Amino acid sequence: MTFAVEQAENASMLNDFKVDVSKNHVFIFGNEVKGVSQEVVNSCDGVIEIPQFGTKHSLNISVSVGVVVWDIWSKMNRNT
Repeated sequence: MTFAVEQAENASMLNDFKVDVSKNHVFIFGNEVKGVSQEVVNSCDGVIEIPQFGTKHSLNISVSVGVVVWDIWSKMNRNT
């Protein structure tokens, strides 16, 4: 399953995202200026958004990857 990590209409918030451990997951990240292109977003199975507070809604790519990878890894390893 392929997911864009982007602020988009109908995106699932990362904290609400359910990991299906029976499937492989691919996460596509864009940069903090242009994000993931609409063409790529449209071709994904879903969109995940990192919840943010305040007026600036942009994270550095390395921070975004770290947040998403940690969250997904934690969900996959909760019961181990």
